[in-house]
Amino acid sequence: MSWQFDPYHTQVEFAAKHLGMMMVRGHFAEVSASGTLNPDAPETSSVEVTIQSASIKTNHPQRDNDLRTSNFLEVDQYPTLQFKSTSIKPAGSDHYTMIGDLTIKGVTKPVTLDVVRYGELNDPMIGHRIAYAATGQINRKDFGMTFNMLLDGKWIVSDEIQIMIEGELVEQKEEQPA
Repeated sequence: MSWQFDPYHTQVEFAAKHLGMMMVRGHFAEVSASGTLNPDAPETSSVEVTIQSASIKTNHPQRDNDLRTSNFLEVDQYPTLQFKSTSIKPAGSDHYTMIGDLTIKGVTKPVTLDVVRYGELNDPMIGHRIAYAATGQINRKDFGMTFNMLLDGKWIVSDEIQIMIEGELVEQKEEQPA
C-alpha cells in the first residue's frame, strides 16, 4: 500500500526552557514528509522529513528572527532541516522506537524518537488514515547552535530541545488499469 502524509494534519513542534523556568514552544509551518508505511510490519517502514528552517514560529517575531540568524538555525546558509529514518523497532503495543539521521546546519547526528500509533480510520469521505506521534530530545549544541547568554545567573536558552511530531497518513488508491 502507498501512503502519503496529510500536510494539513502533520506538525513539527519543539520546546526549550527559557531562563531555566518555563518552556517556550514553537513549530515549523512548512514541513514535507514522505516514506513507505507498512502498518502490519512497521519495521519495514521508512520516513523522510524536510523542514523549511525559515518557517520557524514561536509567536514572538523578534525571537523568530533571532532563531533564523547564525546564532541558531542560520537559515540563509541552511534553508532546510532533514530527518531520515534508519530503523523502526516495536517497543510494545502500538509503540515503536524510530532511529534516524537528523541534519541541522549541515551537521548530521543520530536521533531516537519514541513513536505511538494514535489510531486508524477508514472513512469513505476522507479516506483510510493512520495517525502517529513521535517525541524525542536533542542537544542543540550537537548541531552547532552554541550561542547562549547568562541573565541573572540563568541561561537564556536550554541546551536540551524537546521534539514533538504528529502526523496523519492517507492511503493512496492504486490506479486500476483500463
